[in-house]
Amino acid sequence: MRTLLKARYLVFFALLLAIPAASHAQIGVGVAITVAPPAIPVYEQPPCPTEGFLWTPGYWAYGTGGYYWTPGLWVAPPHVGLLWTPGYWGFVGGAYGWHGGYWGPHVGYYGGINYGFGYGGVGFWGGRWEGGAFRYNTAAWHVGAGFHGVYEDRSFIHAGAEVNRASFNGEGGVHYAPNAGERAAMNEQHFGRTPDQVSHQNYARVDKGNYASVNHGSPAHPEGMGVNARQDRQQNRINQGVHSGQLTPGETSHIEHQETNIHNEAASDRAANGGHLTGAEHNQIEHQQNHESQKIYNDKHNARTDAHPNGGAKNAPKAGGGGGKGGEGKGGEKK
Repeated sequence: MRTLLKARYLVFFALLLAIPAASHAQIGVGVAITVAPPAIPVYEQPPCPTEGFLWTPGYWAYGTGGYYWTPGLWVAPPHVGLLWTPGYWGFVGGAYGWHGGYWGPHVGYYGGINYGFGYGGVGFWGGRWEGGAFRYNTAAWHVGAGFHGVYEDRSFIHAGAEVNRASFNGEGGVHYAPNAGERAAMNEQHFGRTPDQVSHQNYARVDKGNYASVNHGSPAHPEGMGVNARQDRQQNRINQGVHSGQLTPGETSHIEHQETNIHNEAASDRAANGGHLTGAEHNQIEHQQNHESQKIYNDKHNARTDAHPNGGAKNAPKAGGGGGKGGEGKGGEKK
């Protein structure tokens, strides 16, 4: 067992040493395994739900249960003007290593992997930023109705061209080295995945149907719509610009509706009780008074306890500031 682990670590370090210095400085390699990821599945892109969102293509991630498909996602970039460079698997030194994606002013090297939808392996054709607004190339991306500033550029489509669905760069996969523009993009300022992208992958990880060991490399819903209710809700929350810990407008409205119902029910109960407080309200008020009385008692008790080591003063100075005029405490040493 130790010999196997040692060999595994040697392969991992060999992979790290084989990565070009420029890419190693910008892209982290998280895992190194000896089994190739499945081919990129063919699927239809769901329409963009909101102007300003960009498409991040689906990819095979790796977990304790092996490879699992992480569907593509429409998501807001960290800042206006940024584009997404997808991550990719690279085969070097007998192992497959993951090079994580990133946000930057230009799309850089993503291993020559044909993810589709404007990410054909080299460059990016999904659209461009103009004056703080993103213009969508409808020949590459499926946008919703009513989008403004769209255009159609089909120059990246080559009739009859063979599509390579390999999901990794290297022997047995795609053979493509970064060009000058992609190398320059490696040295630009980069931003990591957004919280929505991280949550999206976590949802994909817990769905057993996404694992290659279950779907044999052909996930039932590679487009990411309808995989399960929780993932759909997450996409809907992202579409509304709602992040983790926040409420959607619908959820806020539901809470307000519940509060209104509670208030109306209490008013009806008092009306039935001759306009007086109900027994439940009396009990609630009594409980609150007891709580406040106990709090006052505890505060006085703590104040006396704090004053004892302070020279016997009746009131100890408040933390972080002096008591009395001029910032001097009334208690302390007698003069």
